[in-house]
Amino acid sequence: MKHWKLGIVAALLTGAAYAAPLPVVTSFSILGDVAKQIGGDRVAVQSLVGPNQDSHAYHMTSGDIKKIRSAKLVLLNGLGLEAADVQRAVKQSKVPFAEATKGIQALKAEEGGHHHDHDHEGHHHDHGEFDPHVWTDPVLMGTYAQNVANALIQADPEGKTYYQQRLGNYQMQLKKLHSDAQAAFNAVPAAKRKVLTGHDAFTYMGKRYNIEFIAPQGVSSEAEPSAKQVASIIRQIKREGIKAVFTENIKDTRMIDRIAKETGVNVSGRLYSDALGGAPANSYIGMYRYNVKVMTDAMKK
Repeated sequence: MKHWKLGIVAALLTGAAYAAPLPVVTSFSILGDVAKQIGGDRVAVQSLVGPNQDSHAYHMTSGDIKKIRSAKLVLLNGLGLEAADVQRAVKQSKVPFAEATKGIQALKAEEGGHHHDHDHEGHHHDHGEFDPHVWTDPVLMGTYAQNVANALIQADPEGKTYYQQRLGNYQMQLKKLHSDAQAAFNAVPAAKRKVLTGHDAFTYMGKRYNIEFIAPQGVSSEAEPSAKQVASIIRQIKREGIKAVFTENIKDTRMIDRIAKETGVNVSGRLYSDALGGAPANSYIGMYRYNVKVMTDAMKK
């Protein structure tokens, strides 16, 4: 009898309840990983935009609408990352939803590339005035994770202790991630902390660690740069001797390949910007550590 009672207590503390996991839908893979890290065995997470896929170019399907309607909770990034049709489908579903960026002081998108509307076959995505890429700053991800935990607790109150425990562990990992990233970038002279990448996804990281990111495209990966903008970037790379040139896992590489060829600089590798990928980038923390490593290696050349 005593062992049986202890088993029940252990099951409650670990979240290994007999009930089916809470079905959660997230808008993209990075948010999906945060939900899994905090939700553990109590959640079953599906992401509308999967690994190596571009949220900016996402088109909702009838299958995605079914996923949303069958969920008990939908988690969105907010700040204009999700297209209008996604927001509309979530609201019409009546499924509870939350935005992970709630309460985060967002940066305004760069002028010139920040406000890009595209309308294809009924798909409308207005990126708005704010930069949605808050996940490139692990300090802000502490609030992001807290918002995810709050939403899970609201949807599944019985799991409160479990979610809070996992949130605490995850926030400790985020603090270590920030500390390690800060040390890695501080080891590079400030004048060499310059990176060329496909679209303007790393502004929060740049502000946090004093890095200049140069991108031919704006906050949206679908914004097309002008010939004048590309020529200006080519001149800057030549003038400043920038060596850290990267493609992205979600984007066509041709623009960066062209710039690299015209400047005589080798492409340093691929960054994970708006989506997870394969190992070691199959989790947010793994992705971030990978990006920091390849960036700092290239900066030191």
